[in-house]
Amino acid sequence: MPRFLIKSLGCKVNQSESEAIADALKKGGLEETSPAVNSLTSDICIINTCTVTQKASMQSRQAIRRAIRANPGARIIVTGCYAATEPDEIKAINGVHSIITNSRKNKIPQIALAHIQQNPHDAKSNLYGQLEHDDQPPNSQKRTRPFLKIQDGCNAFCTYCIVPYARGRSRSMPPARVLDKIDKISKKGFHEVVLTGIHLGVFGLDLNPASSLYELLGKVEKASPACRIRLSSIEPRELTDNIINLVAKSDIFCPHFHIPLQSGDNSILKKMGRPYDREFFRKLVLKIHKAIPEAAIGVDILAGFPGETEAAFYNTCSLIKELPVTYLHVFPFSARNSTPAAEYPDQVSPSALKLRTGELRDLGTLKKKEFYSRSIGKKAKILIEGKRAESGALKGLTSNYIPVQVAGCDELKNSIMEVRITNSNAYFTSGI
Repeated sequence: MPRFLIKSLGCKVNQSESEAIADALKKGGLEETSPAVNSLTSDICIINTCTVTQKASMQSRQAIRRAIRANPGARIIVTGCYAATEPDEIKAINGVHSIITNSRKNKIPQIALAHIQQNPHDAKSNLYGQLEHDDQPPNSQKRTRPFLKIQDGCNAFCTYCIVPYARGRSRSMPPARVLDKIDKISKKGFHEVVLTGIHLGVFGLDLNPASSLYELLGKVEKASPACRIRLSSIEPRELTDNIINLVAKSDIFCPHFHIPLQSGDNSILKKMGRPYDREFFRKLVLKIHKAIPEAAIGVDILAGFPGETEAAFYNTCSLIKELPVTYLHVFPFSARNSTPAAEYPDQVSPSALKLRTGELRDLGTLKKKEFYSRSIGKKAKILIEGKRAESGALKGLTSNYIPVQVAGCDELKNSIMEVRITNSNAYFTSGI
């Protein structure tokens, strides 16, 4: 049986797309291999790249080269955002056969199967065309919490971000199709679906007739699927009172919001092209906390944007310290070609960037520990995941995003069980 390997880097959207590609290839008769299984080489290797930072681009190149070395004779297919923005750098890597941009990513199974059948396929693509949202099949995947990509692309063009150039304009999956896919995933026995997108908050605005994320969530609530629904990242201006109130009253939607802040300094936010200020963000987080006190609130921070002084950096730190946020995703600023910020003066030195990133990550660890500790003694329903922790315990996740370890047999995997959280250890996981 022909074998394939798929390596996915970066965001949940990439992971969702990789899982859909893997599904289609398995249905086409191919066997999936893993990098951990060194004894098996693959006939097709697909590297789904990321380029959100310079480090991500470097990791993408490394993943391509590892796949080439480990799979002599394989057809090497490179896709994703790095493939879209820097195809010449990938062409310079000896051993790459096909470079497929995001606009044709949903054609990869067809291209790979054609190669297996010795039927050459034209892999050229038009990155900037107005594209219909690709209709991916419901995932029959390894994870217990399938990602469902319901939106792709971005129209925002923040001054530091390469993603709109790599993903194209915003496009949404029709609401009826979203509901159908949630239903199918639920009927396959999954207990949680993560709705994801590149710019999820603008869902529906491109459709005819236009819709909105709130309207979609209302339809999902009314359909009452037999699984819980988690939302991925939503921009501050798009996380409306209606959405917050809907989640607060719902038994279906997880009390978990991930909100990009990027900076807590107004001058830096303006230079970034972000359409809000620190006071708006403060009010939003406090509003969520008041409506849903147990909600997890994750925050993205971009450290070391050009012109970020010590005072501007500590404006970010002070805002995070005073707010009831749960965890931080911290990224060091990385100059990306074709973005305005790459040419801005007053670039932050690498040493200062490293220190600021570390300080913010330490602050995020403290916030996470505080949030987990507040759950000690409380009951929670957890979704048991497919893999055990290093301790041998089963791993689970609460609806408000607390990782939990619990003793139990393998039959409990991919099930919902109620536990009482009794302690929080050094790794900030809770056990019963």
